[in-house]
Amino acid sequence: MPDTIFGMDSAEVSLRGLALGDAFGETWFRAARDPSTRVLAPGQWQWTDDTAMALGVFRVLRTHGRIDQDELANQFAAEYARDPNRNYGSAMHDVLTAIRNGESWRSAAQRQFGGLGSWGNGAAMRVAPVGAWFALDEAVEQAVRSAEVTHAHPEAIAGAVAVAVATALSISGVTSADLLDEVLARVPSGQVRDGLRQARQIGFDVDPRDAAATLGNGSRLSAPDTVPYVVWSAARNLDDLVEALWDTVLGGGDTDTNCAMVGGIIAPRTGLDAVPDEWWQAVEPLPL
Repeated sequence: MPDTIFGMDSAEVSLRGLALGDAFGETWFRAARDPSTRVLAPGQWQWTDDTAMALGVFRVLRTHGRIDQDELANQFAAEYARDPNRNYGSAMHDVLTAIRNGESWRSAAQRQFGGLGSWGNGAAMRVAPVGAWFALDEAVEQAVRSAEVTHAHPEAIAGAVAVAVATALSISGVTSADLLDEVLARVPSGQVRDGLRQARQIGFDVDPRDAAATLGNGSRLSAPDTVPYVVWSAARNLDDLVEALWDTVLGGGDTDTNCAMVGGIIAPRTGLDAVPDEWWQAVEPLPL
């Protein structure tokens, strides 16, 4: 296990793991192929809005050393304007266009879904670099700040907290057996926490397809339907990034987002050296 290191280096490794998982998972999202065959998709693997928004998070951390919400909103809107065809959800098209047009991020986020705010998985999918930058207690606070810019619903915020905490714990050397307990201890009450509690009861010898059938696989694009399976899958293969991505994609559903979160959680713990060269040759480069 490497020494525990939080900050820019770990956050960049987390970002790269997230982008790898995103692009890998995206090749399976609409594929008429069985991932259990482990036959890789030919050609370049494009990353999606998961990575586009995580890039904004990383750039704000690199510049400010914390989540500056106004700057994060500007980063999200600018990245969206550069390429709006990265599979953003409908709510984010609305929020990011509004921010780009001068509306406050607070009002744009809070008016979604009749004033309830979005409880989608978008805040969780981009947050792993926050958990790699900060140790546990501060990771919780900064994850909340990163989520609020686009996702005002408490469940979306809880999902972001869970993934950031899982990433910080991963770096700190927690065991697979303890990861879910430690995440549960820091996630507020609600459906995300209920799902994590259920995930804790599922053994790691269970087939990922069965776990996803119980916990959800992101098909509903909500944090409660995504985050419990992701944290379970990351815990199951906490010391093997490549195996974790193969396992995660078996669950189906929102495979790019699921794999992005798992990659972001595990990569700063394991590093990226074990990833096959052919994967790196296929993945779209990051504009860092």
